[in-house]
Amino acid sequence: MHDTHGAVTPPERPEPAKQSQTPAVESKRDRSARGAQPRTARTGVPALARLKSLSRTVGGVLSAAVLVAAGGGLVAATALAPQVPGSRPLEAPLAAVPAGSSVGICPGPARLLEGTPVGTDPQFSPESATAKSAVNAVVISSSTGALPGSRLAALTGSRLVELAKATPAAAAPTASPAPGAPASALQAGVVSQRAVDAVSVLSADAQENQQPSAGAVMSYTADDGDLRGAAAAACQRPANDLWLVGANTALGRTAVLNLSNASGTPATVGLDLFGAKGPIQAPGSRGLLVAPGSTRSIILAGLAPGQNQLSVRVRSTGGPVAAVIQQSVLRGLTPGGVDFISPGTAPATRQVISGIDIQNPDALAALGAKTGFADAKPALQITVPGAADAVVEVKLFGRDGQKALPGGGVVTARAGAVTEVSLAGVPAGHYTVAASSDVSFAAAARVTRGLRAEEAADLAWAPSSARLGSQHVVPVPRTGERFLMFGAPEGRAKISYTPITADGKVRTAATMDIAGGTTASVKVPGEVGGSPLVGYLVSAAGDAAYGAVMLQQGGRSDIASIPVTPGPAGQEQIAVTLGY
Repeated sequence: MHDTHGAVTPPERPEPAKQSQTPAVESKRDRSARGAQPRTARTGVPALARLKSLSRTVGGVLSAAVLVAAGGGLVAATALAPQVPGSRPLEAPLAAVPAGSSVGICPGPARLLEGTPVGTDPQFSPESATAKSAVNAVVISSSTGALPGSRLAALTGSRLVELAKATPAAAAPTASPAPGAPASALQAGVVSQRAVDAVSVLSADAQENQQPSAGAVMSYTADDGDLRGAAAAACQRPANDLWLVGANTALGRTAVLNLSNASGTPATVGLDLFGAKGPIQAPGSRGLLVAPGSTRSIILAGLAPGQNQLSVRVRSTGGPVAAVIQQSVLRGLTPGGVDFISPGTAPATRQVISGIDIQNPDALAALGAKTGFADAKPALQITVPGAADAVVEVKLFGRDGQKALPGGGVVTARAGAVTEVSLAGVPAGHYTVAASSDVSFAAAARVTRGLRAEEAADLAWAPSSARLGSQHVVPVPRTGERFLMFGAPEGRAKISYTPITADGKVRTAATMDIAGGTTASVKVPGEVGGSPLVGYLVSAAGDAAYGAVMLQQGGRSDIASIPVTPGPAGQEQIAVTLGY
């Protein structure tokens, strides 16, 4: 029997087992020693009594680390206990996630820095008298014609425009939006050329557990001043990890990173900086607090001065943020352009960029040879964030097919650095770039306008974008000459683009067949059906296709490139793990 301390004491005298008693727990060694003997029958014993007796016996064995001396060996008491059957893996069940509202954060107007900034905190001077900034927005109804509750508001919360009132859940239509719904069944809520003087937010409520189709774009133009030119950016969905390629902090170049938080949660932001020679360690690039409903502006020259090629990775904890870099160039007293650098797709082994316009190659070569004009030529910038170099193959596709790049189009991009590849030397026209490697990288393309050193010029940055699917809302600024551009790097693609006008009508769709390895463009008309055109609803079928909107100004060097942003997300599901 066992004493209270778990020691083993020899029994005084063995007693014969009684029928009403539960036999003691035996090890395999004990059963082998006594041989094959009949077990005591348990018939007639109440089940409850047997369970209680067995519980007391097993509990006594497991209550302490009892060691049994047998033939000079020690047997742990845990070996005497019944073993748990082997576990089997269970797949985590999927749970549907309710669709959230659509939120797009639009950058504020371009601002000129005042004086010579010190550190990273900017002071802005008054805008040019001719500067104009406006937001164009489109929200698409469900297939029943019901518009989701939607509004354009300042980042601080004050409402600017209400596109449609929120619909109570009980009164919501029972039909959900259909990607292939006839245009006649659709309606649009529209904001047309709404002047803004600060960061704004377009929000649209979910309908029938589906994210709404909505989009907005902010455009800026100025006829004079140091920020003369055009700039435009699609209003961003906030995120916690963003990549921006194309900044420049060299002499005469100014890059201001603007971080906006439209959530109700503070965001703590960290910046990873990459230059032409590798990663840049910058004190002050971590722990940047962006309060809810606010924008924080950071002069990148205070973190990474003198960088001709600079990429920024923005990561936030807490609230998600939108990030845009206001990039401008001033060569002496001559404006060299202004643009908003927007995030592109995350690093991947393949990147595609549409919305590229290239000027006359001979004139570009002559201009680029002048001192201070190296960045007046078109180029692709590649950032490799990993530890291995990337051998990148770059292909350029124009209206008539692929064009050969000087140098063959194959470049080794250093790990942790930014590498620039010239896109000059090909005939003038609209192009799509496709780059691929066995190592992940981020990319963006620089587009320039203006061929005379003594005259004002402009620049634009086209980020990499995602493959076109269905229901892409493409707002178009109502200024200058506008082009829809589509590229199909590999196989044939069919594009459907449906005009949306300022009166809220979704017009008859047009289609375009694009041969593989080409880029096609169509000029955007000023009006359709007697109403100003404010956007398109774009869908693609067939092989992969990519799209952008190109803005130009007749008689001037203004240029801007806006990628087509992803369409609405469908019903999402996540794996739910049960445990503790």
